[in-house]
Amino acid sequence: MYDIIIVGAGPAGLTAAIYGQRAAKKVLVLEAKSYGGQIINTLDIENYPAEAHVSGFDFATKLYNQAKELGAEIKFEKVLEIRDFGEKKEVETGKEKYTAKTVILTTGSKNRKLGLAGEDELTGKGISYCATCDGAFYKKKKVAVVGGGNTALGDALYLADVAEKVYLIHRRDEFRGEEAVVEQLKKRENVELIYNSQVTKLVSEGKLTGLEVTDKEGKTQKIKVDGLFIAIGRIPENDAFSELIELDAAGYVVAGEDCRTNVPGIFVAGDNRAKEVRQLVTATSDGAVAATAAVKYLRMV
Repeated sequence: MYDIIIVGAGPAGLTAAIYGQRAAKKVLVLEAKSYGGQIINTLDIENYPAEAHVSGFDFATKLYNQAKELGAEIKFEKVLEIRDFGEKKEVETGKEKYTAKTVILTTGSKNRKLGLAGEDELTGKGISYCATCDGAFYKKKKVAVVGGGNTALGDALYLADVAEKVYLIHRRDEFRGEEAVVEQLKKRENVELIYNSQVTKLVSEGKLTGLEVTDKEGKTQKIKVDGLFIAIGRIPENDAFSELIELDAAGYVVAGEDCRTNVPGIFVAGDNRAKEVRQLVTATSDGAVAATAAVKYLRMV
């Protein structure tokens, strides 16, 4: 019987493990793939307090080692189902069944991709899914943003203050995001809005060098860019819990800043939680909050 089982070994999960161990609880972390989550693909982190320059892999490794040194047990097994038996939770993987008094879900979310050839290979080499994370690398360069919602609009506006030129590419004839932001973008001399068009090919020479863009009439054009920011949505990794935990319409776990779900004893932390800001610093913050809430819950049961 564990005090806390954490599902996911990204920044939120590993931070939760650190806080759980420091509270003298028996903690098990279950991870389907590798520790670190999406942050391991980031070449240089510049926006985490006190870590001006660190690779995502190094940051994740530090967290992993810290959790292990404090005594957290970490196993690489995919969680298939969680069952709630009141004061006891059962977590089933493809290898074993584990029981715990509390569970923290930190499975994160994955970027919705364009699905183009070379997209995975060029991620970190010209392709990014986070303008606030990587925008500074494109100072005085040419970039493109794909998307039509508020995230894409915000990314384009942010990049307009950094890059020499910003192309905003949207497949429809109007944006879904706030009209006020669209009007701001129209006033920026270095922003070009491209409607009714999609990126159909990535051009590269070891790194991204350009895009092929096709409009709804089938006419193509080549655009030279140094960076492409894809903002067409995210997919939360909550399928395994959909019948147990309340999810919102987009599939994110419904929980407030206290990280408590609708099921007593089950908490959530990180990018799979319904919230406004999804950054490295908010993921680690969630991990600390969720673990603290779990420890408080354990005192009551």
